[in-house]
Amino acid sequence: LRPSVLVVDEVGYQPLERAEANLVFQVISKRYEKGSIILTSNKTFGEWGQVFGDEVLATAILDRLLHHCEVVPINGNSYRLKNRLRAIERDTDVA
Repeated sequence: LRPSVLVVDEVGYQPLERAEANLVFQVISKRYEKGSIILTSNKTFGEWGQVFGDEVLATAILDRLLHHCEVVPINGNSYRLKNRLRAIERDTDVA
């Protein structure tokens, strides 16, 4: 399967085991300069070593991802949390 765009959501939500981190590296390496990747994460690039459990591996992944990329920083509160808090407030006001 070779999708024209690979979307990876919430990188770093949970730390990866070594074998999982190696698989991510393999996917990124095989797509490098051959296919598009859209990736989301709430981690800074400096935190990726912790996510992947290896600074060298994280650097290799970032090197390939950042070579031909556009970084779009999105700052702000979580929409899911914001909407949930509003719903709780509505329920509390009704009670």
